[in-house]
Amino acid sequence: MNIGRSSNPALSRSVFNTQSYTASYTEVMTLNGTINKSLAMLLLVIVGAMYTWKMFFGAATIEAGAALTSKWIMIGGIGGFIFSLITIFKKTWAYITAPIYAILQGLFLGAISAFFEARYPGLVMQAVALTFGTLFVMLIAYRTGMVKVTQKFRAGIIAATGAVVLVYFISIIFSLFGVNNLIIHSNGAFGIGISVVIVIIAALNLILDFDFIAKGSQAGLPKYMEWYAAFGLMLTLIWLYIEILRLLSKIASRD
Repeated sequence: MNIGRSSNPALSRSVFNTQSYTASYTEVMTLNGTINKSLAMLLLVIVGAMYTWKMFFGAATIEAGAALTSKWIMIGGIGGFIFSLITIFKKTWAYITAPIYAILQGLFLGAISAFFEARYPGLVMQAVALTFGTLFVMLIAYRTGMVKVTQKFRAGIIAATGAVVLVYFISIIFSLFGVNNLIIHSNGAFGIGISVVIVIIAALNLILDFDFIAKGSQAGLPKYMEWYAAFGLMLTLIWLYIEILRLLSKIASRD
């Protein structure tokens, strides 16, 4: 079966190469099982986010809340990155590392969301609604065949995602030298336009993830791949939320 490729690093072609697995696994990956694991990971993200969110707004002042949650941004961000790498390189550990990743990312997202909400009230609810709205729209588009995952479509999204990664890498390099006012971070028309394009690219990555998971489940992969596939989908969903949050904050800052 030609399972194809995803621009998501967790869902590469080699991950779903059935020849790399032995016949010792009696239980196999299913679509329903992957959906259940994805919902479980989403719940863990929400639980982690609620913890740091309540910590921020439960403090006496915004400054105190920022001081309390700033460490969780580091812990959640760095810890989530570490566990994402562990999950990618040790797929068989996904049933342990993927849930830990979800909790850590929840702590990170809850903290940064609280920062944005304190500055722009109502922004986070809009970002959450748009993220889930985009998820469902992309799922419907995939299931109904409105968007077909052809080789050209897949290659285009992978190339576009690679370009986004390169832009952010360059931005990080510049920030190390004290240059933080790059136009891509501005709230001008060009900066907002770039954010819109990145949101679209992240949304289209969901289509690739849906296709990859559907075909992976048809290939009869080991049961632990349900956790791994759910982890890959969560990577894209979290990226989409962060980019929508950035876009909305740019628009709000113009008022």
